[in-house]
Amino acid sequence: MKTETIDAIRAHAEKEFPREACGLVLVVKGRERYLPCTNAAQGTEHFVLPAEEYAAAETLGDILAVVHSHPGAPAAASQADLVSCEASGVPWHIVRVDLVDGAPAAGEMVTIEPSGYRAPLVGRQFSHGVLDCYQLIVDWYAQERSIALPQFPRADEWWNDGKSDLYTEGFPQAGFVKLADGAVPEVGDVILMQIRAKNGVPNHAGIYIGDGLMLHHMHGRLSSRDLYGGWYQESTRAILRHQPQT
Repeated sequence: MKTETIDAIRAHAEKEFPREACGLVLVVKGRERYLPCTNAAQGTEHFVLPAEEYAAAETLGDILAVVHSHPGAPAAASQADLVSCEASGVPWHIVRVDLVDGAPAAGEMVTIEPSGYRAPLVGRQFSHGVLDCYQLIVDWYAQERSIALPQFPRADEWWNDGKSDLYTEGFPQAGFVKLADGAVPEVGDVILMQIRAKNGVPNHAGIYIGDGLMLHHMHGRLSSRDLYGGWYQESTRAILRHQPQT
């Protein structure tokens, strides 16, 4: 990248501290340009670059790279960064920002490129909308059943907004049907659970993998295989089964 582009990236990252900054490197009329974008995520744990801003950038020129900052943390790529880089098909630049003498200062910058990375089913780090309980189900079905499930936009903490019921609405669109109450789960069935959801709706999902075990990904934890019983069973609101298209 040109010095001017790097300077613009660093300045934006410092301005957005302690939130993550995000933006795009473009070629516009033959010139390299950094385009600052809006981080639509809640809190400071990650970034969400609005789809409409990405689409608008594509009308301006060719997208060369995605940029974001790691406030108070190394510029090393997280699993979510690696997965998202693969999905974008372009390099990602990550810049570290720390408080130095009371002021934000951009530090090291690391570049990653698409390389075929695929997050493991067990032990993946949580990042809502990228590596979360629904994405784990999407990836399991892709790997174990060669079935491509659709993606759905998921706002941060949608289960507390007083209106959303994304799992109840989304899973039927993905080809799942609700089983009768008391049905015994089979391998591949999705278990919908309600866990501290202010909307009073299912907001967590796991996939039954047999032998009394489910694969799931709780917020703030690594994805894991756990016994399906006790608290998880008490929190269950529905068991769903995928119906192959005919």
